[in-house]
Amino acid sequence: MDNPFLTRAELLFFQDRHAEALRTARMGLALFTDDPDLLEIVAHCASVLGDVDEAAACWARLATLCPEAAEPRNERAILLGRLGRVEEAEAEFRAAIERAPGWAATHSNLGTLLADLARDGEAEACFRRALALDPDSAVAARNLGQLLLATGRFDEGWALHESRLRETPPVSVPADMPCRFWQGEPLAGRSVLVLPEQGLGDEIQFSRYLPWLKAQGAARVTLVCRAAQKALFASLAGVDQLLALEDEADGLLEAHDYWTLLLSLPFRAATRADSIPADLPYLHPDPLRQAALAPLLAGAGRKVGLVWRGNPAHANDRDRSLPDLSLLAPLWAVPGLRFFSLQVPAQPLPAGLHEGLPLTNLAPHLHDFADTAAVLAGLDLLISVDTSSAHLAGALGLPCWLLLPAWRCDWRWQRGRSDSPWYPRTRLFRQSHRGEWGEVVEAVGRALAGWAAGPPA
Repeated sequence: MDNPFLTRAELLFFQDRHAEALRTARMGLALFTDDPDLLEIVAHCASVLGDVDEAAACWARLATLCPEAAEPRNERAILLGRLGRVEEAEAEFRAAIERAPGWAATHSNLGTLLADLARDGEAEACFRRALALDPDSAVAARNLGQLLLATGRFDEGWALHESRLRETPPVSVPADMPCRFWQGEPLAGRSVLVLPEQGLGDEIQFSRYLPWLKAQGAARVTLVCRAAQKALFASLAGVDQLLALEDEADGLLEAHDYWTLLLSLPFRAATRADSIPADLPYLHPDPLRQAALAPLLAGAGRKVGLVWRGNPAHANDRDRSLPDLSLLAPLWAVPGLRFFSLQVPAQPLPAGLHEGLPLTNLAPHLHDFADTAAVLAGLDLLISVDTSSAHLAGALGLPCWLLLPAWRCDWRWQRGRSDSPWYPRTRLFRQSHRGEWGEVVEAVGRALAGWAAGPPA
């Protein structure tokens, strides 16, 4: 008997109407219990819509119904990892590999989980096995590249990191780009268009390569950035023309010989740990903005900025951000300090904190990164989670104490370091266990007390 619910659910699913497809498939399961195709649609749609538990349960049911199939176990393992059930996730990945040992994607997925658990040797073996099975796997190459970068092996790591461009073409690159992608050709007398990629923090970190690019002989370097960064990047050396993504640029693309991406420049520069461009600061506050915002910081005492949450749309925001500001309450006990919130968008103070909290909210005055830079220049220290404000502090040469998660800590902070070759005045405070911020805040509090009692930096 034909299943009309399946036909309709499939149509909705392929139209990316996931909520309607999920409702239709659920109704179908009420009549066609354990239909594997309906279960698969429910699993996919529930995952897209954020119901990880239901999705994992559907994949578990499919694994029972199809005991020799690898896909349900692989998919369930991915979701179990998202739920923090890492031992079960590893077991499911290994069960999938037993059923389909030649499936490269599962080896790469297991490698990702092992890398998240800092089992780097095992993770590297998984990624290399995936590439042996499928040399064209952009995902496995990118995963291996990031692992190598995290462990300081830059030579191979940067080259493999370029595979990200085969995996997901950057949205900033027009499909009909008329000029050529720069692959290291001589630049003397040539013009280069540099496009943004990934997050705001990435663009701040790798904008340091624009002077290097200009030094390769390029006659003209054009940097395209996000609108919120345009005024900030006006202070950057090595840029002949600066545009925001939103700016009208008729005829601009045709006027360039090459285009490239900010995150490809470390590869082209053959960057090693000892050759990272370190002419700091490489970004500078606008003196007029700095003077206009200085009254907000007026008063005695050392000034400490705080950022406790990143972009909620970030894939790892649940782990990299603090649940709320109250976790930093032990810092208020350090005498002689004044705290300033640079949290944008503004976050309400949690209920129950003492009304005399020594915290000034600067968010209403921060309209773009140039405003944030002007405020940071008047602070003595920034304490931040892993988000763009921390990169901006580093680029400005401001001392920054960075709070890092144990789970999926970004490759750029490398493994086990308390410092960063990218930002010499940045100090890293790391979780030892996933989700446990208490010990991190305690360590920051001890360091803050010593810093406050010491001479000015």
